[in-house]
Amino acid sequence: MHRSSCFRKMSSQVRLRLLPRARCMFDEPVQVKVAGLRSRQMVTLRARSTDEKGVVFSSSATFRADGSGQIDLERDPSLGGTYTGVEPMGLLWSMRPDTLHKRFQRTKSLNPHMVKISVHDQEKEEGRILAEATNERLLIGDGVIRRTVREGNIRGVLFTPPGEGPFPAVLDLYTSGGGLSEKRASLLARRGFVVLTVALYGNSDMSRNIREIHLDYLEEALEFLKKQYKVGGKGVGVISISKSGDLALSMASYLQGVEAVVWINGCSANTLLPLYYQKSQILPPLMVDLSKLIPTESEAFNGKKVMNDPLAEENEATLIPVERAEGRLLFVASEDDLNWDSTAYVDMMVERLQRHGKDNFETVCYPGAGHYLEPPYGPYCPSSFHAVAGGPVLWGGEARSHAAAEVHLWKKIQEFFRAHLSCDATQTKAKL
Repeated sequence: MHRSSCFRKMSSQVRLRLLPRARCMFDEPVQVKVAGLRSRQMVTLRARSTDEKGVVFSSSATFRADGSGQIDLERDPSLGGTYTGVEPMGLLWSMRPDTLHKRFQRTKSLNPHMVKISVHDQEKEEGRILAEATNERLLIGDGVIRRTVREGNIRGVLFTPPGEGPFPAVLDLYTSGGGLSEKRASLLARRGFVVLTVALYGNSDMSRNIREIHLDYLEEALEFLKKQYKVGGKGVGVISISKSGDLALSMASYLQGVEAVVWINGCSANTLLPLYYQKSQILPPLMVDLSKLIPTESEAFNGKKVMNDPLAEENEATLIPVERAEGRLLFVASEDDLNWDSTAYVDMMVERLQRHGKDNFETVCYPGAGHYLEPPYGPYCPSSFHAVAGGPVLWGGEARSHAAAEVHLWKKIQEFFRAHLSCDATQTKAKL
């Protein structure tokens, strides 16, 4: 890569460098360094990006250069701005939308996340750009094959890593809000997993409004994934978030071949829509009481208490019989989740599993984190539109703690799947 692609000089001396390179994966950190400043010079670093919906996100942080005119974000604290203190990736996770209650949208794997970083003078010519660089953050890695899937009822995208394999297989149920999100699936594929992400509704020729969910559709996706020629092992993993957490648990409880489930801030009951399997309803829905939405000064609602109590006698039939699951379960809960009470739902499931003599689970809780735990280094989202609430809701969490949780969880997810998904070369040979 040419050196000119790493930085562009805006003054005769000041240099802004992104290390180890300006082009990297979305889930990789970069080291931001500035050189050529005056001794102890005060400057502001700014980051700016535009998401797929055209919403502009930006951040800023003020720094004082050291005696040799250098700044290193891995060493030096931000003295003010959208974050403070030593946070090497603070410029990325503290970016805020220019419009209230907007969530960062980057769902298409072929579109990189372009972040323009600039250095601005705070002394002689306040605001003048001294240097700038662009961090190109890729969602799909070199050699990863992306294939649109329209087979039978399945609508999704399949990501296959480079190399002969065999690779463990993961079904990604990133279904929040309908449509299809490729980000998490494509990033996991780059880490050595064959990943199929599927839409439940609102994609391609699928209905935009659904009244029920059929487990048969997810079973079809499961079987399709197991047949892919680079997939080793007889089972797959399932990764979920929010509403799809209960779908992942239902898959593990009612279907064969689910070896590992990552449940992120979901519910212990089947929520919002009845669940059918083989033309019969197997779980009625746990519903919401929108009168329990709490208005806030930010004009976004707090919806933590909106779901009806799954342990109430009239709602017991909505509880997922998680004790039937034979695979490993990873329950991930954010302690400051304001979408609903994720930690309480984890406690319910742990109690139920233990009551049935099961120990096929582990839990991870993150203090200070909000609802949407995603692959790391994207902008933290405090609030955005919620279709069920019909307006903006608070997701909870504090930006710094939430960002740290995403970094930790991303590594944990990969370790969990590698530990609990079988991967046998003889299985792949049988498919050829």
